Formats: sequence, structure tokens, C-alpha cells
Amino acid sequence: MAVQVMLISPALNAALREARFDGDAPLDAAGVRRARAVATAVPEADRLLRGPSARCAATAEALGLRAEPEPALRGWDMGRWSGRRLAAVSATEPEAVSAWLTDPSAAPHGGESLLELCARAGRRLETLTSTEGVEGAGGHRVLGVVEPAVVRAMIVGALGLPPEAFWRLDVAPLTLTGLSGRSGRWNLRCGQPLSPAPAD
Repeated sequence: MAVQVMLISPALNAALREARFDGDAPLDAAGVRRARAVATAVPEADRLLRGPSARCAATAEALGLRAEPEPALRGWDMGRWSGRRLAAVSATEPEAVSAWLTDPSAAPHGGESLLELCARAGRRLETLTSTEGVEGAGGHRVLGVVEPAVVRAMIVGALGLPPEAFWRLDVAPLTLTGLSGRSGRWNLRCGQPLSPAPAD
């Protein structure tokens, strides 16, 4: 069955501004305002999902979406690095950071490796071709508010890219990335920014 998977990356928060490994930091007031401003640009969907993080939950709420949390759409588990600044970790553990950036199987932080993240996100993407929870025949549309790392990992899996390509993909806050097709055959529409409605 054909399906359209639309992925919205959550609004910016303090952890992203400070280049931290996000330890589930919530949105700040600026992020909430920005998400509310673009709520009218969110496309319609048959099913609404979100990652379980506080940032995804607050973004979905600000966008006016009653999305169900999905554990399989959780952000990248960074283990003991969660909440720390990348610069600080790089200064104290340069070899570990180098391994993390160059070896997809490495998980020096004790969390998920890049391979594990891509496998988890890829499995969830493939299951979205199921019609479970969606009424009617034909294709269906799924909209998810998910962390940027999950968007990148789903793109890697959908297009059959090598895991190293993950590092070459940028996903800005409040952008929409579309994957359409079915299991094993996906087309990509790269992230487009959600824009505020024009003033009357």
C-alpha cells in the first residue's frame, strides 16, 4: 500500500542553541511562539504521531496536533553524554567522539550506536505502510513530529544510503520532510520550512 509519511522536526530549544546532546530539554518560550506561528502550514493527515520527548510533545501541542506518543520514534539515546555540551565532551573524550563520528557501530557513550538508531527508525518507517488504525482504502498520510536525528535516520533507511550519509544530512527546526511510496521503494521530498500564514 502506498503511504505518505510527513515528518516535522520540533522547534528550537536551549539544548540545540547550546550544541548539547539533548537530554530531553523542553521548548522555551521562543520555540513555542515559533511553532504556534506556523501551525496553519501543517498539512492534513490521517494519523498523527510524535516522539515521546518533551520537545516533540510541546511542538505538537503548539502546532495544534493531538498526536499519540510513539516510543519507537524516540530521539537518539546518547547515554551518559545526554545533556552535555559537544565541546565539553570533545575536550575530555576526543577519541570517543572521533569513534562516534567515524564508526557507525560505535557507542562510546553507552547509548545507541548510529547503526542501531538507523535500524530502529527504518523498522518503524516500514511498519507505517500498514493500514492499522487508518480507515478507508487507497494510500494514507501519516504525520509525525520527531527529533531531527530520527528524520535523518529514516531518510538513510528509506533511500538505502550508507549509514555514514547520516552526517551529511541537515534537518532544521520546524521543517517538513516527506517520504512517499511503500516498503522498499520510497521517494524523498527534502525538508521545507513551515511558514507563518500571511497577515490579512
